[in-house]
Amino acid sequence: MPDTSSSKPRIEHYVAPLEETPLEAIDSVKAEGKPSNLWIDAWHDLRRRPMFWISSALILLIVFVALFPGLFTNESPNEGCLLANSNGAPVPGHPLGFTRQGCDVFARIVYGASTSLSVGIIVTILVFTLGVLFGAFAGYYGGWVDGVLSRLGDIFFSIPYILAAVVIMSVLANYRNVWVISLAIGIFAWPATARVLRSEILRVKNSDFVTAATAIGVSRFKIMWAHVVPNSIAPVIVIATISLAGAIVAEASLSFLGVGLPSSIMSWGNDIAQAQTTLRTAPQVLIYPSIALSLTVFSFIMLGEVIRDALDPKARAQR
Repeated sequence: MPDTSSSKPRIEHYVAPLEETPLEAIDSVKAEGKPSNLWIDAWHDLRRRPMFWISSALILLIVFVALFPGLFTNESPNEGCLLANSNGAPVPGHPLGFTRQGCDVFARIVYGASTSLSVGIIVTILVFTLGVLFGAFAGYYGGWVDGVLSRLGDIFFSIPYILAAVVIMSVLANYRNVWVISLAIGIFAWPATARVLRSEILRVKNSDFVTAATAIGVSRFKIMWAHVVPNSIAPVIVIATISLAGAIVAEASLSFLGVGLPSSIMSWGNDIAQAQTTLRTAPQVLIYPSIALSLTVFSFIMLGEVIRDALDPKARAQR
């Protein structure tokens, strides 16, 4: 056979000189740079948000008032109430006037902050704990575990937690306190948190770092709590911040309906409920605790909003 190899055109390959394509510079890693992750980037973003500092300052002030009420008023919220001062106007030493029973409005607002805030914190802890447990196991293990836990969550999710709390507080009328009302609200408010965490875990559990941990023999339980849940918890933190505000509103709503805390326990909800009968004659008795409640709820909602934006890379990229 004739040799046809010499008849084919020869294709020359050109390789650029190494000095013109500094591959070492392209492939090199800046070891001296500071490490970054979602939380560090979120903190850098939060520091530039005025709303974060405003909401944080308001929350710190409310927490400080709840912990140390004696630093803000020398008046007793219950003792020293005189019917002669019933629905009285502000006077020196009593800047917000008096309630129908002649008690100092400002003192009751200051001392009532601890009750309303305690209910919000207890409910948030309960919702966070139940939501993380149910959502983590349902999302990571899947199968029949996911089926059972998801259907259980659907049952609780179908019941409005305010309505369920009304029923529970009516049944336990002789045992109304901060813990009972917190359990009545929180025991039915966790399914939303569980759903969000479950959806995040379904996304994260197929990541490369989970596959790598499985390949080196790490147990599934340890992978779930050490790797999957920490990388899925960001949306739950946002929900927990906003749910704290919702819990405070729920306590006030139950007290306003007459099935909340007893009148012997000071709270903003109780003061609003007691002041509704004097709305026309002395509206300030209702307005001031309502402002305190609204300001607290507004602070936690705004904090949750800015945290949500900071933990969302897409939202940061759009700004």
